[in-house]
Amino acid sequence: MPDFPAATPRARVRVPLRFADGYGADAELVTFHGLTDGREHLALVLGDPGPVPLVRLHSECLTGDVFGSARCDCGPQLREAVERIAGRGGVLLYLRQEGRGIGLYNKLDAYALQDQGLDTYEANAALGLPEDARDYTAAAQMLTALGITELDLLSNNPDKAAQLHSRGLTVRDRIPTGLFTTPHNVHYLRAKALQTHHTLPLPELSVG
Repeated sequence: MPDFPAATPRARVRVPLRFADGYGADAELVTFHGLTDGREHLALVLGDPGPVPLVRLHSECLTGDVFGSARCDCGPQLREAVERIAGRGGVLLYLRQEGRGIGLYNKLDAYALQDQGLDTYEANAALGLPEDARDYTAAAQMLTALGITELDLLSNNPDKAAQLHSRGLTVRDRIPTGLFTTPHNVHYLRAKALQTHHTLPLPELSVG
């Protein structure tokens, strides 16, 4: 049995999703009662989830998801995840964890330090903040409330799989996302690969 309080679905609403490149998918958006962190996380049910659905835990990124910032890969990952999950059947959890859990203002403060030469993790540390403040208990609650106990996880981040496993869910496979590099985010992606072991096949990692 899970060692966290049960959450329950609050409302289910059908929403047609449309992206700037013209791609569209129909999703069922689900809200929840009883999430441990009290935040307004969403589940987007896409396609026809089977017994082992494809799941993405996507942390909110206002700059990347909404404004198309090239300093991260969040917007392209969101777009890719919706299409891949809709094609197979599964769930995208949109988690309100801006800036790896430190919030929007702190994230922009960290950006300013990155402009001075620090990497994304060093910048958080310089602000007295954790490298990654995200806790996926609410994600486990949401999946359990949707009847999902086994899944394939669309993620480059081994910590997401480890946290779900520690909360009683079975991650059958961890499937990497695409690689979305720009001249503005390659150092950010390199830091994620080197420091938190994200599965990102960056050419720079094989040099020297």
